This record gives sequence, structure tokens and C-alpha cells, in this order.
Amino acid sequence: MSDIVLQQKKENQNTTAPAIRAYLGGSFDPVHNGHLQMAMYVYQHLFPIAKQQQRALQVSLLPNARSPFKDKSTNPEHRLAMLKRATQESPLQISELELWQTPPVYTIDSVRTLRQRYPNDRLIFIMGMDSARSLDKWKDGLRLTDYVDLWIFNRGGSSAHKNNLLNMGENLVEDESTTQAIADLQSQLQVQLPIQLQSKMIHSPTELVTPATPTQADNKVLQSTHQGRIYIDARPVLAISSTQLRQQLHKTAHRVNILPAAETQITSIPSINDIISNNAPNSFAKWLNPAVYQYIIAHQLYSAAQFR
Repeated sequence: MSDIVLQQKKENQNTTAPAIRAYLGGSFDPVHNGHLQMAMYVYQHLFPIAKQQQRALQVSLLPNARSPFKDKSTNPEHRLAMLKRATQESPLQISELELWQTPPVYTIDSVRTLRQRYPNDRLIFIMGMDSARSLDKWKDGLRLTDYVDLWIFNRGGSSAHKNNLLNMGENLVEDESTTQAIADLQSQLQVQLPIQLQSKMIHSPTELVTPATPTQADNKVLQSTHQGRIYIDARPVLAISSTQLRQQLHKTAHRVNILPAAETQITSIPSINDIISNNAPNSFAKWLNPAVYQYIIAHQLYSAAQFR
């Protein structure tokens, strides 16, 4: 276990203030580095704030039983096993709140459960802009902010300002030009949100963990003074989806003419050493944790044989 995880667990034992809990939901079929990058961005920004305020911090991946928008998902045991391998050397945690429920399981029901479970804690739900712009099509999607704040990433988005942000990475110290580029991009993205949510946007993630002073009218809408705000993170994240990875893995398996025998399948797929040394832009090493890739090989997931 990493030193930072042990340090946080020790500090959390001595904290009494309401915790900060952030959740990244998804099928994680399979979990990839884009997922981990978003969750770690949130963790790295909130960790010093939580430490200063002597508050426990948990950033968790929240795998679903099966997305209501999908016909099927890989067995939950496999997805959980991949998540454990992907997060074993990180401070990220895994919440099994949805995983074992009978699908479909809706996000609105999960955030209600979390609010009931942690009535005094700051709750943040992490998502990509591709999901956020379609919240009006989710079951009660526009009511998510009644229970949690939203931290939205411009995943896979394009912008004239994107190149100005590429060197920013995890560095939160910005010069004047970068600050303006971020503000411009946030304004462009704000109008992509459902119109009912646009007024909830803030410009600093610190505001997500700072108590608000809502008006009396706001109190009629919000479940508590801690919910109802939206932060759009302009930092670029890896533009990859689990669907694209499944397709690439399937194509790779088909291209090497995998046979039904398990030992043939495992030896036919490129080894982890091969893909790590591969500098091609679409190398699996760029998208998948090595332990996750090895698990996929060992269990013949997403292979051509799986679809026969």
C-alpha cells in the first residue's frame, strides 16, 4: 500500500469534521486510464483542502450493475477484479453500492442513498461532459444536484483553447493566458449543460467544499446547504471510452486468429511487454493498467472467441 494511502488513513482516524466523498460512476467495462486520471485529478486537488480542514477524503469508483443505456455488461466479478487491480497502488477506493443490485440501477437512486447514508458529508459526483449534456434524458437526471455537487470533465471534447491547456496537466498553478483559456472554455461548456443546470455552475472546485449561503428560495430546492453546484474542469483528459477499448480488443483478438483453446488465446494476444514497448498511438499500454490488461488476457475477456 502506498505511503500516501497510509498517511491519509492515519489522518482520517483523527478527523471529526464532515468528510468529503467523491464518486465516479460507470460500467468500467473495462476500467481504463481515462477513468483513473479523472478520479486522481479530483483526489489531488481535494487532498490538501481536506488535510487543511482536517476532514476525511474518499474518492471512489462506483461501478454500476448495468447501465440503463446498455443491453449487457461484463460479469460484475470481472469488472470488480479489474478495478481492484487498477487501484491497488493508488488512494482511490471502490464503492460496491450499485454493483450487486438487480439492473437497471439509476444514478438518482444511488445519490439519494448516499445522501441518506452521509447526511452531513460533502458529496460530489464526477462525470464527463458527454454524460452531463444528456442529463435531461436520465431518470430524474436534472435532480442529481438536489443531493450531490457535480464535477464535470471535458472528456474527449474539442476546443480552440485545448492546446493552451495541454501543458497544464496536474499542475494547478496557472499563468494569465492559461487562466483566460480555462475561463473561456468553461463558458463554452456551460451552455452545453441542460438549461435548468446552467445557473448552478461555479468557477473553482474549492467552492464545492465550501459551505454555501443559499437564499430562502434555494432552500426549497436543495436538500441541504452543501448541494447544488457544478464545476467544469477544463483540464484535458484521455479521450478514450470503454466501448472503444472493447472494440479494439475484439479486433486484436480477431486479427491474430484466436482459437477456442484457452492456452492458445492467451499466447496469441500480444504480451504486456510487447504492448508496453509499442510506441503506437493506440497502444493498449496508453489506455490500460498493465495488471488490468493481464487480467483481460488471462480471462479471455473481449476476445473474438467470447462472441462465438
